[in-house]
Amino acid sequence: MSIRLSLLLFILSISICAQPRPEAGPFDASRMDMQPAPSQGVAIRAGRLFDSKSGAMLTNQVILIKGDRITAAGPADRVPIPSGAMVIDLSRATVLPGLIDRHVHLMQEQQPNDARAAFSGWNYALKDLNAGFTTLQDMGSPYTYATVELRDAINKGQVPGPRLQVAGPQLNPRAAGYYPAPSVVTPFSQTAGPNAFQLSGDVNSPWLARAAVREHSHYGVDWIKVYETEDYEGGGYPDPSGAGAFTPDGKMINVPSLTLEENQAIVDEAHRRGLRVACHAYGGEGLRNCLEAGVDMPMHVIVGVTGAEGLDDETIRLFKKPLWDGTQRPVMQTLWDLIGDMEARDLKASGGHTTRFRLTEMSFKRLVAAGVKEVFGSGAYTNGHGVQAFQFAYYVKWGMTPAQALQMATSSAAESLSFELAKQVGSVDAGKYADLIAVAGDPLADITEMQRVKFVMKGGVVFRNEIKQ
Repeated sequence: MSIRLSLLLFILSISICAQPRPEAGPFDASRMDMQPAPSQGVAIRAGRLFDSKSGAMLTNQVILIKGDRITAAGPADRVPIPSGAMVIDLSRATVLPGLIDRHVHLMQEQQPNDARAAFSGWNYALKDLNAGFTTLQDMGSPYTYATVELRDAINKGQVPGPRLQVAGPQLNPRAAGYYPAPSVVTPFSQTAGPNAFQLSGDVNSPWLARAAVREHSHYGVDWIKVYETEDYEGGGYPDPSGAGAFTPDGKMINVPSLTLEENQAIVDEAHRRGLRVACHAYGGEGLRNCLEAGVDMPMHVIVGVTGAEGLDDETIRLFKKPLWDGTQRPVMQTLWDLIGDMEARDLKASGGHTTRFRLTEMSFKRLVAAGVKEVFGSGAYTNGHGVQAFQFAYYVKWGMTPAQALQMATSSAAESLSFELAKQVGSVDAGKYADLIAVAGDPLADITEMQRVKFVMKGGVVFRNEIKQ
């Protein structure tokens, strides 16, 4: 085969994979128009209202709000609007519960100090809020615990932003290639730069793993995030430059990061402290350890515990095993982070055979068919914030109904949040937070409407309203 023909086939293989991922530009927070609710309360007229619990689209509804809570919701002829309430007319729009993205990285980049990390992360969080994501889960900040401080500042009303649950720095280092060795004796946490908390958590035994969880708990995290699989084998094979993840014949590399015993210690210690555990696991033995140890939220799940493309019966069996509290284990499969540069790198590393995105489509379909609940998570970092709603169209393309796709980011995403937040978001019900969004059209007819959010309310405060009356 000629070099020219090989290059042409390679370019063609890229074009038939995922479409180019959307990327957001800078967000100007000064454009936000925050409108707090009056003391008499707010009434929203909803022409269409998505019921996230049933998946049905209701019509001609009224939602009453007092303070930061919904006090009533139902048909307009049964829910009278109180005298003096401010009326927001969304009678020509579709109202939905605020969206939930369970996998973002607000402070992914290394910054010179925590102050800059916090301000940068806050700006990303506002991007997500502006796009209708009123609740976020930060799944790891390698260099800082500042996500904890941002969460607390938002909860105290010191700064505006979405509701946050945070994991702090991830446990266990992860790499697509080996780290550069220092010329002098240096703590491992500094080989990738100073203050790399992600590399400093020593979990190289069950006892040290417990200690790392305790430390994170003392610093105020809501979740523990663990890396279960590495993208390269000894010596940096197959590509020391960091392409990682595949051998040239297309087989996925999933070197287990931790032992089963270390995983079990992490999960047990976290649950003792009221925390839940999420694991980054592409597949293989690392995924098996994650599932057998009782991790609450496995993420990615690109190949099976045997390395099988499209998963395998053993993976489904382990997913169906009830968690410690008797509930069914959900799964989260990110898409934004798998498209773009990673798609091209995967094609190169796998000899043009496959990519993580292609394999995710196969495993997604198998998990959905098996009845495993999918939870919305984008994996967004830097310029991925505020554009992650493009994923809904992929869920529909892969066989979900538009209603099922929306439930992933509403009722399904809310169920497994930590603490009491699970009971207070994800649907439009009396007593829950007044977190509401709206789009002009009907997303059950055109799911891409979710990429054009026009109205955002969080806790009764209107952050955005571009719906034409």
